[in-house]
Amino acid sequence: MKTKINKARFPFLKTLEEFDFSFQPALNQKEVSKLSSLEFLDNKENLLFLGPPGVGKSHLAVALGIKACMAKHRVVFTTAQKLLEELALSLKEGSFTERLLSYSRLNLLIIDELGYMPVNKEQANLLFRLISMRYEKGSIILTSNYNFDEWGVIFSDQVVAVAIIDRLVHHARIFYINGASYRLKDKLKKTKGNGRNSD
Repeated sequence: MKTKINKARFPFLKTLEEFDFSFQPALNQKEVSKLSSLEFLDNKENLLFLGPPGVGKSHLAVALGIKACMAKHRVVFTTAQKLLEELALSLKEGSFTERLLSYSRLNLLIIDELGYMPVNKEQANLLFRLISMRYEKGSIILTSNYNFDEWGVIFSDQVVAVAIIDRLVHHARIFYINGASYRLKDKLKKTKGNGRNSD
């Protein structure tokens, strides 16, 4: 289990139990907690967490990824930017098909932070090929701070954006998180604390 968690390349370790649902009241705790059964993996479903920065999208993605590792599934976590760079490099080096196959063998691929950096046309096409290869064969958890109607801007190509969305959402559960930022909450607490100390 520890080996699988190490191989997954998580940027941090967080559990579902640590998630502060009281700070994100719009998020259905019961529905999210049910995901820990990992039924979505058996059904080859995708999970999409959409919302502004700092609301806990990556926390949920990592927590579910860890649950999957504990159940002995093959999992890899990557940022969208890193994934796109890897795919572009493999295309240049002539190992793109091999790279696609390695990603297609995973039970769960977690793609974090789609939209933080612009995606050029070549990268968008590579991502489309990866998502097409995994379509109905393996689950993807994807986080983004953009709603679907803005994905045409991310990809600089409305047609590719629609094609990617079409395959991602066909068998997917979508969670919109529109609460405040956890990071901002902690910062505000510190600021208030400093204010009291200076009184």
